[in-house]
Amino acid sequence: MSFPDHAPRAAHPWHVHGPLRVSENQRFLVHADGTPFFWLGDTAWELFHRLNREEADHYLETRAAQGFTVIQAVAIAELDGLRTPNPYGHLPLIDEDPTRPALHEGGEDYWTHVDYVLAKAESLGLTVALLPCWGDKWDIKWGVGPEIFTPEKAFTYARWLGRRYRAHPLVWVAGGDRDPDTEAARELLRAFARGLREGDGGAHLITMHPQGGRCSNEWFHDDPWLDFNLRQNGHLVEFEGRYEKIRADYERLPPKPILDGEPVYEDHPLAFHGTEHGYATAADVRRAAYWDLFSGAFGHTYGHHSVWQMCSEKNPPIGGAFRTWREALRRPGAAHLRHIRALLESRPFLTRIPDDSILLPPPGQKTALGAGIRRRVATRDLLGRYGMVYSPCGYELRVRLDWIAGTHATAWWFNPRTGEASRVDDFEKTATPTFSPPDDGELLDWVLVLDDRAAGFAPPGSSRA
Repeated sequence: MSFPDHAPRAAHPWHVHGPLRVSENQRFLVHADGTPFFWLGDTAWELFHRLNREEADHYLETRAAQGFTVIQAVAIAELDGLRTPNPYGHLPLIDEDPTRPALHEGGEDYWTHVDYVLAKAESLGLTVALLPCWGDKWDIKWGVGPEIFTPEKAFTYARWLGRRYRAHPLVWVAGGDRDPDTEAARELLRAFARGLREGDGGAHLITMHPQGGRCSNEWFHDDPWLDFNLRQNGHLVEFEGRYEKIRADYERLPPKPILDGEPVYEDHPLAFHGTEHGYATAADVRRAAYWDLFSGAFGHTYGHHSVWQMCSEKNPPIGGAFRTWREALRRPGAAHLRHIRALLESRPFLTRIPDDSILLPPPGQKTALGAGIRRRVATRDLLGRYGMVYSPCGYELRVRLDWIAGTHATAWWFNPRTGEASRVDDFEKTATPTFSPPDDGELLDWVLVLDDRAAGFAPPGSSRA
């Protein structure tokens, strides 16, 4: 296996801070030395299958420059990944048998291309969340197969995959957009997990990717191989019915970190009802991220409807996609999400908890939180050093400050669209002030940041804590 010469492996955070593990409080991911890890992911499901090396380089370099930390991709892809070769004419398996990877000793094959892409990602400091296969390759109830796995074959293939990529910065993701609602399906996924664990010797964390609206904890929460939970909230833009479940996942015992691994995608047709209803926007993407993270998620995944499928002239659009993947890389939602990473990394990371009780109803109103696309959420530091309130709209926010550790709170407005912060004033912790955002536009979102004045933090989003 060769690595790009221009970017040494030592540059990757794993080689500086060590592999990923679950934090001591079971809420976050950290490196081996305790350094916090912020999961800012992108779904590139067809990365290995549809992009050549020059294209993969461009995609990965762009996402790394945009502040992403994780790329989610599938080894045996969804879109006819068994029978349609990659750009170099290679298929992943011999006779569609997962115990017989199509290897060419000393030459190029499907897996040497995967090797190259993983090495490129590593050279850029990116971690890959790698799915062994998409769900239609194992879930017989869908009938869109071919379903090529038995538990024995799943174990053998996963063990081979784990051994081959043991040294790479990876997170394993079993599943693939299918729900294991039968015992047979659950045992199949457990066979994948056993194979991965034996193959890599426990070098990587493992999670599971379900279908829209569901979470891995429904089936595997108590399984020791499931290191953290992954929910797919799917491509809906309302808080109720999907995004509110992140808080319940957070509170489930025993605690495990929770992530939304597939929220609403930018430029995705709204609610699967066809393109006549319009498409999700950057504002929809931002709301999902803040809802998830402030409700207890340890990180967040972005997605674009053209990027996951790598839509181009040679890859016709699926599901109403209307941009090429190259065009879609520059959509505003992707740029905006680096600001939420900067915001959370600018304050102590591992002691953050969800707490909507920071918010109080404004004068004349009965509710502090709102509903639908106007739902407000809050998070704070367990030790009282800071708190944050996200509002999707430019509404007044009334808050309590008695949770602040010191005697005074310093208030800031943080702009989720630009990453800019502006200081408001200091307030005694006995106060219940009302804050008006700099712009009260109906769909202009803002974050109110409240710091313990004595902590002396830099402006929100300006530096890593």
